[in-house]
Amino acid sequence: MNNIILRKSFVTLSSLAAIAILNSGGSVNAQTTPPETAIPNNQEISTNTPSNQIAQSDIGVATTTRGGSSYLGVGYNIGVSGASSDLADGNITVISKVGFSSSLSTRPSAIIGDNTTILVPITYDFSFQNLAGPLSEPLPIAPYLGIGAAFKTGNKSETAFLVTGGVDFPLSKKLTATAAVNAGFFGQTDVGVLFGVGYNFSGF
Repeated sequence: MNNIILRKSFVTLSSLAAIAILNSGGSVNAQTTPPETAIPNNQEISTNTPSNQIAQSDIGVATTTRGGSSYLGVGYNIGVSGASSDLADGNITVISKVGFSSSLSTRPSAIIGDNTTILVPITYDFSFQNLAGPLSEPLPIAPYLGIGAAFKTGNKSETAFLVTGGVDFPLSKKLTATAAVNAGFFGQTDVGVLFGVGYNFSGF
């Protein structure tokens, strides 16, 4: 009888021990499970563009226009009519073009002679589209029109209204050929045709 009671007690204790071991293993596994990483609610991704960014201007000194680069060179003026200034005579000429935007530039020049005449026009540059179609590249020939002032130096210095029109043609990456007709409205209207070649340069 005592043996039966001891056996039942042993079986009961063994069962309780097994249950206790299983429960302890489950709690260990539950404790070793890594907690989920939480992202603080107060963290936000900034997508705002800095307010101190300044848009770059399209205007600059010696900007390349749609008619080509700025340049400095020499040429020759052929007088067509008039007699008030060297614009109406045949003379060596210093030529230049300084772009300010894609379409505007100034083209100062000095016609060297007895009454050296300085021309300072502001010009608008055009670009011709190739006849092959609207998606083709523009032709390299770049016409321009402008107005400004003509200054005659010497004993009888005088300032006159100036009208100019011409065309630029790039010879290479470094050289540009130009031809222009200039009309200065002095006491008489002086008209000259100018031909020249300039050395290209970029902005300062």
